[in-house]
Amino acid sequence: MNNIDTFNKVEKILLESKKPSKEIQELIREGKFNNDPFNIIVKLSSIEQNPKYHPEGNVLNHVLMVIDEASKRKDYSKDKRAFMWGALLHDIGKLTTTRIRKNRITSYNHDIEGEKMALSFLSNFTEDIVFKNKVSKLVRYHMQPLFFDKNLPFFKNKEMLEEVDYKEVALLSISDRLGRGNISNEDINNEKEKIEKFKEYCRSNT
Repeated sequence: MNNIDTFNKVEKILLESKKPSKEIQELIREGKFNNDPFNIIVKLSSIEQNPKYHPEGNVLNHVLMVIDEASKRKDYSKDKRAFMWGALLHDIGKLTTTRIRKNRITSYNHDIEGEKMALSFLSNFTEDIVFKNKVSKLVRYHMQPLFFDKNLPFFKNKEMLEEVDYKEVALLSISDRLGRGNISNEDINNEKEKIEKFKEYCRSNT
């Protein structure tokens, strides 16, 4: 299976599988992700995360959980293809931004770095500029609901609303927030409430 075949296989899994993580893991075990550029996804297994927020462990574990959460919501997306690729690639920026600062694992600006990396990754397989832009912008803005919730200066509402559909960002963000280990029903409800507040803000500012 060459890279194009792998890309097409992964896309089929993302679009059709109810639990894509199982089939993606099988491709990884079979060595289908050993070659560039798919090996960047495998490399996520070597990137640890802050256990306070990510008890599931490394970034690959998280991404696999996120694509399963995204799969539950893909029928609500206006562009399932871009949405699911966005879910798979949303944290690739952690490959180059993860550091230990003051005994804490951080990945500052992984969203910004991830936008460029997602665009580069997809450019190996397609010249569809609209598709690549949708995916890379989802990666770029997937942290915005969190920044809004925390009232952080990184919340760039004007740029986000100009460049991406906030409802798609909200779908990816809730998948991201729920795609982690040891999350309680109370946590789930709290995260959903936060996303609704983000959407309400965006509606009132468009």
